Amino acid sequence: MAARFFGQFLIEKKVISGLNLIRAIELQEKSNHRFGDLVLEMGLMTEKQIYLTHRAQRHEDLQFGDMAVKLGFLTSAQVKHVLDNQQQRHLYIGEALVKIGAVTPEKLEVYLAEFKQIGKTGDSGEIEIPECVPHREIWRIFADMTFKMLTRIAGATFRIGSCSPIRTIPPAPLAYEVELTDATTARYVLTMSDESQKLIAATTLKKKTNAPAEDIETTVCKFVNIICGNAISQAAKQAFNMTSRPAFACEINDDNRTIPDDSIALLFPIYLSDGNELNLILVIKEET
Repeated sequence: MAARFFGQFLIEKKVISGLNLIRAIELQEKSNHRFGDLVLEMGLMTEKQIYLTHRAQRHEDLQFGDMAVKLGFLTSAQVKHVLDNQQQRHLYIGEALVKIGAVTPEKLEVYLAEFKQIGKTGDSGEIEIPECVPHREIWRIFADMTFKMLTRIAGATFRIGSCSPIRTIPPAPLAYEVELTDATTARYVLTMSDESQKLIAATTLKKKTNAPAEDIETTVCKFVNIICGNAISQAAKQAFNMTSRPAFACEINDDNRTIPDDSIALLFPIYLSDGNELNLILVIKEET
């Protein structure tokens, strides 16, 4: 993923307005189909098979198509056929901006070339973690799994900010936390806005955004448990054994914002395409 969204780049250049970008994203979402939607439309899988595939993805780190093949619902040839179809029908944000009249095709080519040039000097896509952090590869797994599940389960479009050490957790309307123990002691914290919480709840288990608050909270807790459960499984493959307590919702107030002196905290900003922001925070106890 490029260092910045192309749409945000155009806003910074004052080529388009924020309203233009929202309209283009809405058109993009209507036009682009997720893999599961396409296989249903093409008659290759049933709704029950799609549900079973999504459910299996919560416990194993596989793309939808690979998981469907593993479960015997699709062949590798069918997966390739669906991916080709998906690619042919994909509407890029620049094309969407042209369709709504926010930018001309000629100007689009100019700004795309400029944006790609910036991307060449941007980050490599690797999750960078400071060298002073113990078990860096393990925390890279937790970050990577968070980003994967936000894409695969929550259907979110986002860019990732640079990882940075912090001494206090930024204030946030909502936070979901998991305590990690055994090989190390750590806390997994995902902070978000009310709108982001509703997005995750709506797409994770097909809940409506106007569902009762307790249903939304339960759904997001399950989502966070899925992330941590998969990350713990991946860590175990590297002989790093961990256990976790169930996720719980909490408030970030002055009492729990300060990081203990014996711990290191890492902040990963997650910028959603709708303008909202999530923060992944890993609070890791230093080894003595």
